[in-house]
This record gives sequence, structure tokens and C-alpha cells, in this order.
Amino acid sequence: MTTATDLAPAGLSLAEQAYRALRDRLIMLDIAPGEPLQELQLVRELGFGRTPLREALKRLETDHLVVSYPRRGTFATRVDITELAAVSEVRHLLEPLAARKAAATTDPSVRAALAQAREGIDQLSGTTPWREVMAQDLAVHRLVYRAAGNHHLEESLIRLDNLATRIWCVVVDRLPDVAEHIREHLGLLDAILEGDADRAEELTSAHIRHFDAAIRQVI
Repeated sequence: MTTATDLAPAGLSLAEQAYRALRDRLIMLDIAPGEPLQELQLVRELGFGRTPLREALKRLETDHLVVSYPRRGTFATRVDITELAAVSEVRHLLEPLAARKAAATTDPSVRAALAQAREGIDQLSGTTPWREVMAQDLAVHRLVYRAAGNHHLEESLIRLDNLATRIWCVVVDRLPDVAEHIREHLGLLDAILEGDADRAEELTSAHIRHFDAAIRQVI
């Protein structure tokens, strides 16, 4: 069982911790699309009080990950694969920009985190459990967005990537080699760490195209 004290990083408010815990459950489909979110059950499972949990659910509704109905309750949103085109259209505009900006970062802690993420990606193989692969993928995306140094850009891209990842998780059992797709991040991380903004931008655009193509082949 995951509890409030298990959740990191330290220093986050309880509402933020609850938000992140539920967000990642929804993204990875641990909370299935259409499933009701029972407040008392979540309080017991996560170890948070009702107030931070309710604050988290409000944010998740803004993120289009849950939907609330009067007198019915709160439910995980359905995964609409037809949304892929709309999500990818905006990602194609914003994500290469984030990669370009990330290549300019000189923050030692951010660069160290990117280098560590690269090591994790490099260890992935065809036998790596898909959940571990997706956890690495989410981590890399979020690091690159943070490295861009623009919190508006970061927040927008996290929301879009969350929606894209939910779609990916719906079809993941039909994809031939998830780890190989995620290993595309190696070149991107190298470009960012080397300060090659043009290459980082190009590789990001290509990665999104490959993401779209992989999903369209199996739907």
C-alpha cells in the first residue's frame, strides 16, 4: 500500500502529493477508465485526509483525467484514442521547443538528473517489464520539460504527455517493442547534454511522429 509518507519528493504539500499519486495511477490505468474514485477508499489507501484528496481531484478534473457528476461521484475519464491527433498537434509545437530550451540549461542538478535518466534508459531491453519502461519514459519527459526552464511550458506539456501516455497504455500490449521506442530518448538526452539544440529539436519531433505511427498501426 502507498501512503503519504512513502511519496516523494519531500517538502510537497499533502494536496500535491495526493495529486501526483492519483495522477500516475490514472495515467498508468491502475485506476481503469470509467472507474469510480471512492473517497474513503482512497483516504485509506493513500493515507491522506479528505481535504488534500479533494484538492487533488479538482486539479485532476482540470487535467481531464477525472470527471465529476453531481450526486453520482467522481470517475476516471474514458480514454478517447480519437484525441491522439489533437494532443499530438500541440505536442509537435511545444515539445521540440522544450527540448531546444533544455539543451541550453547549465543547472548542474538538472544536468545530473538528465545524465542519470540516460543511464536508466540505456539499461532497458525487450525483457524489461512495460511498467518499468513507462516509468522511465514519464521521468525523462518530465525532466526535459523541467530543464526547459519555463513553468508554463512545463505544465502544459506534462498535461499533454499524461493524456498521450494513457492512450499508449491502452494499446501497449499490442506494441511490438516498447523499450526500443523509449530508447529513442538516448539520442535526445545526448543532444541536450551536449548543448545541441537543433539536434534535440529534430529528435523530439521524430519521436512524436514515431509515437503516433506506432499507435496508428495497432488501432
